[in-house]
Amino acid sequence: MSDLELYAGFGGNVGDVVERFIKAIEFLEEFGMKAFKKSSLYSSKPYGFEEQDDFVNCVVLFETDFIPEIVLGLFKRTERILGRIERFKWGPREIDIDILFYDSLIYKKPELTIPHKDIQNRDFVLRPMLEIAPDFVHPVFNKTIKELYSKLEKDSCQIIFDSRW
Repeated sequence: MSDLELYAGFGGNVGDVVERFIKAIEFLEEFGMKAFKKSSLYSSKPYGFEEQDDFVNCVVLFETDFIPEIVLGLFKRTERILGRIERFKWGPREIDIDILFYDSLIYKKPELTIPHKDIQNRDFVLRPMLEIAPDFVHPVFNKTIKELYSKLEKDSCQIIFDSRW
């Protein structure tokens, strides 16, 4: 099987999030996923539960031949190793890594949905995706990231400059 493109969303708002992102990418590469491209870092308003600190977000494009369930397991393991504490839905987190897109795969299982749900309403996903893959076509909506972003009602994202990134 040849390597496929997997877009992963990284987010967090507790502690040194950027350092966790860097370590997560290193860890995932040690397990055979190749980080091919990464967006800038963005600060964004919380989604869902708004009474918390702003988040740091980015999108990383990986090349991999792992099946989605293996990638999900690697992402969850990476989160635990880097100190993620499970709190409540949409609550604060040290690091969160989501599978956004896996090539043009449409995949629905109880534990995993690809493309990630509600991408079309998430500035913290669309803005970094717009930077690294504006012409990527959402396989369900059959619209490019650029088209989805143009329909977004609000964008709270601000680029963060961090020399470590």
